[in-house]
Amino acid sequence: MTNIPETGRTPRVQIRLVVIQILVLSLLGTLGGRLWYLQIREGAQYQKEASGNHVQQVVDPAVRGDILDARGVPLADNETRLVVSASRTDLLKQKDDGKAVLTKLAGVLGMKPADVIQKVRLCDAKTPKPCWNGSPYQPIPITDEATPKQALQIRERAEDFPGITAEPEAVRRYPGPGGSNTAQVLGYLSPVTDAEIEKAKNTDSPYLRSDMVGRSGLEREYDKELRGKAGVTRYEVDNLGRVIGKARSDAAEPGANLVTSIDSRVQRVAEYELDKAMKAARQQFDKITGENYKADSGAVVVMEAKTGRVVAMASAPTYDPNVWVGGISAKDYKALTGKDSDYPLLNRAIQGQAAPGSTFKVVSTAAAVNAGYPWDGGYPCTSSYSVGGQVFKNFEGENFGDISLGRALEVSCDTVFYGLADKEWKKDGGINPKKGQPKDWFFRTAHQFGLGKETGIDLPNEVTGRVPDRQWKLDYWKANKDAWCKTGKKDGSYVQKIAYENCLEGNKMREGDEINYSIGQGDTLVTPIQEAMIYSAVANGGTEYAPTIGKAIISPDGKTVQQIKPKVARKLPVSQATLKGMNDAFAGVITRGTAAWKFNGWPQDKIPLHGKTGTAEVYGKQTTSWLATYSKDYTVIMTIAQAGTGSGASGEAVRNIYSALYGVQGDGSIDKKKALLPEPQKGLPKVRPDGTIASPKITGDPAKDAEASQQDNPSNGTDQQQPATTPSPTAGNRNTRRAGARRRRGSRRMPS
Repeated sequence: MTNIPETGRTPRVQIRLVVIQILVLSLLGTLGGRLWYLQIREGAQYQKEASGNHVQQVVDPAVRGDILDARGVPLADNETRLVVSASRTDLLKQKDDGKAVLTKLAGVLGMKPADVIQKVRLCDAKTPKPCWNGSPYQPIPITDEATPKQALQIRERAEDFPGITAEPEAVRRYPGPGGSNTAQVLGYLSPVTDAEIEKAKNTDSPYLRSDMVGRSGLEREYDKELRGKAGVTRYEVDNLGRVIGKARSDAAEPGANLVTSIDSRVQRVAEYELDKAMKAARQQFDKITGENYKADSGAVVVMEAKTGRVVAMASAPTYDPNVWVGGISAKDYKALTGKDSDYPLLNRAIQGQAAPGSTFKVVSTAAAVNAGYPWDGGYPCTSSYSVGGQVFKNFEGENFGDISLGRALEVSCDTVFYGLADKEWKKDGGINPKKGQPKDWFFRTAHQFGLGKETGIDLPNEVTGRVPDRQWKLDYWKANKDAWCKTGKKDGSYVQKIAYENCLEGNKMREGDEINYSIGQGDTLVTPIQEAMIYSAVANGGTEYAPTIGKAIISPDGKTVQQIKPKVARKLPVSQATLKGMNDAFAGVITRGTAAWKFNGWPQDKIPLHGKTGTAEVYGKQTTSWLATYSKDYTVIMTIAQAGTGSGASGEAVRNIYSALYGVQGDGSIDKKKALLPEPQKGLPKVRPDGTIASPKITGDPAKDAEASQQDNPSNGTDQQQPATTPSPTAGNRNTRRAGARRRRGSRRMPS
């Protein structure tokens, strides 16, 4: 009988198990050795090869939405251009950092090599502009005005131009319809920076390296809505650049269209009249200096009195916003920012601060009534007003005897307001008031009118102006006391005497301070948009609206309309009786007061106008001209620095703006067919089924544009979107049709 192990295994089975174990161990050893060979011995090599397999992004830039005027005419749109760009990354791989290539490129483009090289420099603290302030990994545009022949040369000789591309792209355009400019209102674009990309990374509107960002004006204020969302297709590629798979694809979403309350025809008239008024002022002599007025800057605002919507806003000096498109040249940048440029990038309608002169008397009058002075009281309008050893004179020494507050506004009598302010200063305790005693009616009322703060207009970088009340004087004194005490002299020059006085008591409200303040002089500063807001409120019965330019945001397909409705900022601290008295007085300014000589023959019975002139003195400079006016529909404010009196410098220009609005002819008759905008625009432009917007053609000829307005005016009495329809042949606009087609063009490969 054969002995069988207790395990039940025969010797043969055991031998087989041993063989299997040896095979398994051999296989494990072989696998382990192979893994060691691949991961350790040859790991670096395979890692290097695997790194060639990565994701590349192809970016399809979103076409930026159009900025349109109230009737749908493009103020900013897009057009397809041949853009030549340089990849800084590829250029830096060359021995000379690409200088030879850029020099050769300059020859093809007909540009100076230095200008081309400057365009690809990165901006930093030591690099003067122009330079590239966008991402260093984004292709840098050299020109957007390449000809097909130039682009063909670059593409056919790619080996001679490594890192250079030439391809059609949608490029921003500012067409300036009818000759209007609107530069400071529209703003401009520039490339997104790495810092901005990082900051917006986790927001609902992240940036891509291909994005252009609004830097000022409406382009900045509504950047998120206008920008849209770029399309990105992600491809898996090997180290040879061959596509081995598609990871993900996001379609581009074009930006929305912004409809504004600007009327490009009125804008053109406002710009023209402001420029004309400034040129005319330079032909006039300053009686004090004997020199011609410089009239070096100015602004005009046309606003709907009952809504706060801006119909036109012009600032001078101005510039062509198209200089920023495709990258600004060194010459153009210097012209815009140099010390002799008068800074045309400033929007003086919201950033220009100046003493308001007698236009401020609307505040002083309200303050006097609130302080208890009767409207019809008899206030002495003498030729001068003496305080201590100082004499404050009335304009040109006029003397009208005892007059009412209304008559004081009509003839702009300074001494009436000197006396009222002086009485209030004394009531408040003089230069050393007791704590809690001053009522400061004149300063309190200015704050209640909204001065000393932003109006809230939908434009960036608005300034606040200044109400020089007691708190401001204290803060200002603390900040400047050391300098004043160091330079001030009791018997020195005028400036040294002022510094000496400010050193001693610049923190106190002095008698002369309040007297000057009452007529808009001294340290008081306002902006044209603040004046427009105030006088619009007087016109509409006492409601101040926050000024707005945006009227609606319309989606690219036209299906979604987000209206931007007027917002009430505050109510004027003025009774209806006082408002009526002000209206009568301001009408008297036009018919028999300080502006009457510029409005002779105006059809006041049919189109009543109201106004207030202002002439503000500025130390070391010529006087600033102000003219604030309103009708039942509109408020027009014009100011020109160093230009003389309010009516003298601006009267004719403001009258011409109203004439264009209402169709008033030279003989005072009214031709409604020639009226550009006899009543404010109510409706929104017509949206076609394909999302493009119908708009009339603007010629720049006021008569023709007015006639077209009668046919194409979409006003329907409400702020509602018009139904999508097919426009008449005369109303079609080639620019908007091209813009719709351009939304489907353009792509660019970007590094991952």
